[in-house]
Amino acid sequence: MEGYSEYKDSGVEWIGNIPREWDIIRVRYLCDINTGNKDTVDRNDEGAYPFYVRSPIIEHIDTYSFDGEAILTAGDGVGAGKVFHYTIGKFDYHQRVYNLHSFKRVLGKYLYYFMQENFHKEIERSNAKSTVDSIRLPMIQDFVITFPSSFDEQNKILLYLNHHTAQIDTLLTNLEIQAIMLETYKRELIAETVTKGLDKSMPMKNSAVDWIGSVPEHWNVTKIKWMFEIVKRIYGNEDRDVLSITQKGIKIKDIESNEGQLAESYTNYQVVNINDFAMNSMDLLTGWVDCSKFEGVTSPDYRVFRFFPSKPQAHNYYKYIFQMCYTNRIFYRLGQGVSNLGRWRLQADQFLNMRLPQPPIKEQEQIAEYLDHKVEKIEGLISDINTQIEKLKEFRKIIIHDAVTGKIKIKVTEG
Repeated sequence: MEGYSEYKDSGVEWIGNIPREWDIIRVRYLCDINTGNKDTVDRNDEGAYPFYVRSPIIEHIDTYSFDGEAILTAGDGVGAGKVFHYTIGKFDYHQRVYNLHSFKRVLGKYLYYFMQENFHKEIERSNAKSTVDSIRLPMIQDFVITFPSSFDEQNKILLYLNHHTAQIDTLLTNLEIQAIMLETYKRELIAETVTKGLDKSMPMKNSAVDWIGSVPEHWNVTKIKWMFEIVKRIYGNEDRDVLSITQKGIKIKDIESNEGQLAESYTNYQVVNINDFAMNSMDLLTGWVDCSKFEGVTSPDYRVFRFFPSKPQAHNYYKYIFQMCYTNRIFYRLGQGVSNLGRWRLQADQFLNMRLPQPPIKEQEQIAEYLDHKVEKIEGLISDINTQIEKLKEFRKIIIHDAVTGKIKIKVTEG
């Protein structure tokens, strides 16, 4: 697709050159902007109208203060800088949500497309930060957009973008569904294999534990405290690697980067040795557990445990079981605390008295080896899908950017 015959410098680095006949104007001259006058206390789950609290959070309310087409963006929080297009209808909005409306010289959907991929990045550049904490009104007012003065040409661009982004969005949805299905299959495969074994012809017995169900007749079902011991060994020095428990496993923390949460001192951290298990027992919703491949220290608030020396088992088999207890919310339902504040904890006595399957060690090793192979293949497929998703998202951004900055000329209306 060819471009326009003549271009001019937009004066904005990330926009680059634009068609000579196009306009470049600040948002303040193209629409009205205001914030709502409601707070979260005004919401009502049974309310008849949408209530825009913070992007992408939409709740309900009894009242409405706006009826029509609008572009909305949160002034702070996770959704700050992300824009949403509301076509026609009644809604209300939070006092920290900006409403762009009553569009002049530019179609609302065109402005939405322009801001969708560019506004958040421009705010980041303005703040010289990697994330946006808050947006002030002048940031929106002074944001510049480029557009053809003709509504007919704007409409052609919209039809082109509607058509192509819809195609891409369909592909993205299908890929995301595939990734979710693979994640579900992986989770179910692990749960089935660690509780039922590899030989489905084996006679079974009731484990008397609801989440385990039936197990092979020759397996034991044993309390954690008969296999594992909790160990807390304060190291007292700072010459060991600091270990973080992430949902991708135990990692060595880069304490020189000043990223993430850093402690003033690590002398009160506890020892973690190779093959020790460590878990974030304070947050059963987003925490994790892993079997360490490293020597190091970790937070004294975490739980470190290991097999009794006289009762060795297969580390990888129990790693799969413990991680399943996070993904399937088995730990979560045994916890206590304040879950909405991320303080849903599994107390030591509840943990130690949990009952787990205990196959013969040879079977534990076979199950772990089988799952290692299967999980690697599934995660490889998921990784390939995620790569495709990222490429499609990038392609979508390029299509929008090129169309709304005049890098391509839309000649044919596409349906």
